[in-house]
Amino acid sequence: MSAAPREAFLRIDGVPHHVLVEGTGPVCVLSAGLGMAWYDWDAVTALLTPYRTVVRFDRPGLGLSGPARTAPTLAAEADRIPHVLDACRLPGPATLVGHSLAGFHCEAAARRHPDRVARLVLVDSSVEERARPRPAPWLRVGAARACGALLGAAGVPYALGPAMRRASVFLARTGGGDPAPYELVRRTYGTSRSLRALLAEHVTYADVAAQLVALRRESALRAGLPVTVLTGGTDRRWLERQRRLAELLDADHRVSPEAGHLVMLDRPHDVAGAVLGD
Repeated sequence: MSAAPREAFLRIDGVPHHVLVEGTGPVCVLSAGLGMAWYDWDAVTALLTPYRTVVRFDRPGLGLSGPARTAPTLAAEADRIPHVLDACRLPGPATLVGHSLAGFHCEAAARRHPDRVARLVLVDSSVEERARPRPAPWLRVGAARACGALLGAAGVPYALGPAMRRASVFLARTGGGDPAPYELVRRTYGTSRSLRALLAEHVTYADVAAQLVALRRESALRAGLPVTVLTGGTDRRWLERQRRLAELLDADHRVSPEAGHLVMLDRPHDVAGAVLGD
């Protein structure tokens, strides 16, 4: 029987992080893609909690977490994962599951903290083979946050944020719309806080990708680490890029042809199977 869910706001590096811990057994961390929230893993979590202690958290500014104090960097996001586990008093090695942009974060965590990672699962992970840093990241982040603040003051996130979230989820799926309750979507996407965080992740995407390319040259994955690359869709060019990623990481490459980019919504059983090693 799974343990009762534990939901908390844990202060990490001065920022209140929304964290939800459910289930029992070996620890598994689910980290969502760019601008997404903890509830995007609901279907996967329901499949894992009989066998795993599942940890979900919102990055600063996203979901229900407090606003970010610094710009996103690969090192900060990679280190955030063990910090969350420490705050939850779950020090042992964990399976890390990263979707899209969070694939960068989880791979980096496995390279920076090899003793904290038992398995790595990348779910339709972002892939940027030749990424290079762009100039003036602080200027771009500052402009993105200023834009978010101005739009927030004008009420744009409250008026359009939930609808834009609904539309983006619909376009990224093969099997329907957004399953999240509307009031929850409004609560998490109807604020300038979430818009500022989303824009900051967007404008630093290339920088984070380039930082991972550099980290791969400096730090190897732990020998024998089980790695799975799970790819959604049937696009040949995307499948080939994902195949090369799996080759680079010496990973098992699995394909969910019936899923779109949001594999955890379209094919949660495939994600759970990759985590459990089925």
